Amino acid sequence: MLAQDETHVHSYQALRATWSPKGEQKQIPTYGHHAQVTLFGTVDTQTGDIFCTTADSCNAASFLEFLKKVMKRYANKKVIMIIDNARIHHAKLLRPFLKEHHQ
Repeated sequence: MLAQDETHVHSYQALRATWSPKGEQKQIPTYGHHAQVTLFGTVDTQTGDIFCTTADSCNAASFLEFLKKVMKRYANKKVIMIIDNARIHHAKLLRPFLKEHHQ
């Protein structure tokens, strides 16, 4: 039995208040863009085994690719996955895959 969730890691730079000599403005270099990555992961509730992958975006297509990787990792085993009610988890795109792997 696998518990699944996803999260997003952002490279936002948190600029805070700082001290500098009077009359001199502190210069803080920035990258000029905000990168992000989505992490999809599962934890086996019985063994503690963790499986995690990355994706450029968090959508049904990315989640489907993650599911395919999970099925490959646990080939020849029955997989029961606990998921939340996120929209990507019940998108129409997933129906053929779920129907094919439902037992």
